Amino acid sequence: MKNLKTTLSILLTTLLSCLIFIGCDFSKGVKKDLRTGLSFSYNGFIVQDVLLIDPANKRMPDNKVNLNTRIAIAAIGLNNYGLKDGKVFPGTMLLVTDKKGTPILKADDLFAGDQGHLPAEASELRGAITIARPMIAGETYHVKMHVWDKVKADNELNIEADLVVQ
Repeated sequence: MKNLKTTLSILLTTLLSCLIFIGCDFSKGVKKDLRTGLSFSYNGFIVQDVLLIDPANKRMPDNKVNLNTRIAIAAIGLNNYGLKDGKVFPGTMLLVTDKKGTPILKADDLFAGDQGHLPAEASELRGAITIARPMIAGETYHVKMHVWDKVKADNELNIEADLVVQ
């Protein structure tokens, strides 16, 4: 009888812990695409996927890019924003550096001065990158994209990838 009470007590404690955990607004994770090398981590946001997008608007199979093309980093299924007057207010920083760490492209906030969006309009965010001079064929460039929520300060998404220019 004592074993049954102990087992029921442990089961009830575990069930209550799970319910409390599910009831919390908790989302955190890390993911890496082994084909492209793109990695991302998120906290607070819910993210379906993050992809490198080629000039034909398709998922890139690797991290090789051609000079004089335009690619993008796309965060897909991004939600759990904080709301202000029914709108969401994302912030997005985009940085491309050469092997010495020198910035080639730097945008502190692609949404600076923005008046907000309906949540569905901000569920996919893209950072576009033009692969052109001063980039040089044969070199590798590091890309960082940081997305944050201007209403819910704990929400953030950090993305990194290396691009090999051909």
